[in-house]
Amino acid sequence: EMVTLGKTGITVHKNGFGALPIQRISIDDAVALAEEHMKGHDFFDTARFYTDSEEKLGEAFDGMREKVCIATKTAAQNAEDFWKDLEVSLHNLRTDYIDIYQSTIHLSAEAGDGTGLYEAMLEAKAQGKIRHIGITNHRLAV
Repeated sequence: EMVTLGKTGITVHKNGFGALPIQRISIDDAVALAEEHMKGHDFFDTARFYTDSEEKLGEAFDGMREKVCIATKTAAQNAEDFWKDLEVSLHNLRTDYIDIYQSTIHLSAEAGDGTGLYEAMLEAKAQGKIRHIGITNHRLAV
């Protein structure tokens, strides 16, 4: 079953790959697991702070980038840390763009809030390094 993600226009399989657990397995096992998922699915969710999961997915995506949708996250709370995280994620995932780049600061980043974070996200989008800006949260009410 397919689903379109909000207003992004991105349509992916409803069953996505959450990459948090692959930090606990070897790179070979992680690559094999991701490759198995790619046989019928295309959405992968990871985060800069999931230790080595981005690197493991980057290995699995080698030569397959156009066949997957990548969502990753940053916990950066300012523009400087945002740019550092973004560059590391791009390198680790072996790509020049991320489909959905999410902030974990849960709606507190706003234009003109003094952190420069939202403005940095917009600049990265304008540069083509991220296609869509997202937030992530574990509380439905938020």
